[in-house]
Amino acid sequence: MIDFSAATTAKIDSRGGKCLYAQMDQFRAAGPAVAVELPEGMSAWSISRGDVVRKLLTHPGVSRNVKNNVPSYSPGVVQWLSPWVDMESMSTAEGREHQRLRQLVAPALTPKRIDAMRPHLEAIAKRLLDDLAEHPADQPVDLHTAYSQQLPTRMICDLFGVPDDLRPEVLRILRVVLNTDNVPEEESAAVFTDMNVAMRQLIDLKRREPEDDLTSFLLAARVVGEEPLAEQELVDMLLLLIGGGSQTTVSLIDHTVRELLANPDQLAVVLADPSRWPDAVEESLRVHCPVGSLPMRWAKEDIDLGEGVVIRAGDAILINYLAHGRDPNVHENPEVFDVDRADKEHLAFGLGPHFCPGARLARLEANVAVPALFARFPDLALAVAPEDIAPLHSFIANDVAALPVVLNHR
Repeated sequence: MIDFSAATTAKIDSRGGKCLYAQMDQFRAAGPAVAVELPEGMSAWSISRGDVVRKLLTHPGVSRNVKNNVPSYSPGVVQWLSPWVDMESMSTAEGREHQRLRQLVAPALTPKRIDAMRPHLEAIAKRLLDDLAEHPADQPVDLHTAYSQQLPTRMICDLFGVPDDLRPEVLRILRVVLNTDNVPEEESAAVFTDMNVAMRQLIDLKRREPEDDLTSFLLAARVVGEEPLAEQELVDMLLLLIGGGSQTTVSLIDHTVRELLANPDQLAVVLADPSRWPDAVEESLRVHCPVGSLPMRWAKEDIDLGEGVVIRAGDAILINYLAHGRDPNVHENPEVFDVDRADKEHLAFGLGPHFCPGARLARLEANVAVPALFARFPDLALAVAPEDIAPLHSFIANDVAALPVVLNHR
């Protein structure tokens, strides 16, 4: 097990939804950091105050790299954690190495390249909406499965040239990784192996048959004076970009649609002025950040947070990205979805050197998917009360398990 300096006072809740939000409020009231128990008996400091989240995301004494900062750690010792920390990618690299990896990826994710993806996204949305229109108008359909999940995953698989026969396995793996609710250790161990196998299959294919896709781009990526991506770096980079580039946007679409359907007055604002759709997306990112608590950061030195709380060198730190947008010390009535809110500040895409390189793509996807849905089905309605929508069971991902709607199309 990984050494930790304090006795835990609570167990992390993986039931998602209301339980996730309630525990976040409880931890915020308890102190600047709370020692919690995670799956498989691991311990970490949970950070749920907006100001402390901002502080630690950019603190020089906090690292994403466990191998360089925790002598007691052995890869694989905590099975569910391995996909998040036992990798060599931008998410775990620091300093000069982090800069090198970002430089190799950056040319593929420029604003110009991402903005040029809009027609492809619109075409995907149209096909999905055509399929939805075949569903009986008055019968509930799960929008999460049929639309929210499909658009970002199809887009990211198209971008990286994932062949059709490999896509179900890639998407299965990404769903399992996000589930933190009573997952058997053997299943967690197997999925880490499966992740590597699937990405190596993709890499082997693109080495044999390179195409105009981002996997082929990364295989050929070079920066003057720098080493190209090593084999394991390439595997881990693909996992990071394909996973991060799809699953968070699924949640963003789900939450934006749910809030607009649950708040007809807010929906009326954006329908009356289509230039306001980005306001709805940003407010959704604030109030329902797609990422809950993201594993993992590590203290490189002792960090005194005040109120008698000291994070010791080597301790694990679990930062709650959702917390900042819902902190009443940051936003007035933070739980209220309001597209007219002047300050929609959030940390959904992180802060500092590890700011998400796919943030622009996620925003573009949501700003294509949600308006297209309401344009095609103007009488769309929830099939259950908003409070009865089942959440995904995870403390990492903040999403729904299903989004039942009635299309009410003619």
